[in-house]
Amino acid sequence: MSRAEVEQIDDRGMAAWDQHDTAAFAGLLADDFTFEDVMAPEPFRTREQVKAYMDAWFEAFPDMHARTTRRVVSDDEVAAEIEFTGTNTGPLHMGDKEIPATGKSVVGSGTYFASVRDGKIVSFRAHPDVASMMGQLGLMPGM
Repeated sequence: MSRAEVEQIDDRGMAAWDQHDTAAFAGLLADDFTFEDVMAPEPFRTREQVKAYMDAWFEAFPDMHARTTRRVVSDDEVAAEIEFTGTNTGPLHMGDKEIPATGKSVVGSGTYFASVRDGKIVSFRAHPDVASMMGQLGLMPGM
């Protein structure tokens, strides 16, 4: 694949996140993909798991918007820093815990790394800055 093709896939993925379109994002995944988040105990291996993960974020932050702030692209991988904004008006699911909505707004950040093969994402690894987000929500002492 070319860098331009990888960028196009990444752009479509970010647009799906920003528009809360779980089906569009899931459609970018290869049949044998792996999706990991540092907060999840196990990788996701089905599109339904990825959609549920995304839906949990959108339930917690219904007005969430995401944008890429920096990106590095090769012929088969992309690494990016993102920023997201949102107001926590829904429950936040952290592992097996459900944290009630705080009503507070956040400006969050994170990184992700994706590998692409034959026009599909085969590996996606998300690293949201959960500590900063929890501090902004008033859920971590001393922040």
